[in-house]
Amino acid sequence: MNSFEMDQLLADENGYLKKLHKIVKETIRAEELIIHNLVNPPLEILTQGQKLSDKVARFGGSWQFISWFGILLTLWIIFNVLAIGTYKFDPYPFILMNLILSCIAALQAPIIMMSQNRQEEKDRMRSENDYLINLKAEMQIRSLNKKIDILLEDQIKTLFETQEKQFILLQQINEKLENHQLKV
Repeated sequence: MNSFEMDQLLADENGYLKKLHKIVKETIRAEELIIHNLVNPPLEILTQGQKLSDKVARFGGSWQFISWFGILLTLWIIFNVLAIGTYKFDPYPFILMNLILSCIAALQAPIIMMSQNRQEEKDRMRSENDYLINLKAEMQIRSLNKKIDILLEDQIKTLFETQEKQFILLQQINEKLENHQLKV
């Protein structure tokens, strides 16, 4: 094997390595794009009603709400039990308090449901996003496998060509040795 053929083999090997590095860089770049989109999701534009329903749902489903509401009801009952005469605005069985509680529940329930429906929509969109990311990752893995297979095929082809050249060189060396032995 002469130096030109050796240089050619080394150049081919460098070419394969450069192709492999290019594939890896492209894959990393695509992965960084996905990560950027996950870290910086598109901004959600909310109407005033949606913002209000979120605040009501957040407060209505908190221990702070339960505590304040319990304190208010306790004060209401104590005042109406202990108050004298005209100061009793809701005597026992506290019909006004029951009416107010029913109204609060009737208004609070649909507001919380609106907030939950929007949260469900967000969850659905996140699930779709996760599915698309998984699909894209699967496609990239398949693409990388194909590219690696192509590179391996090229390397195997080069290896066989190199072996063939080496075999020819060995035959030439063998012939020279046989000729040399015949002369001696």
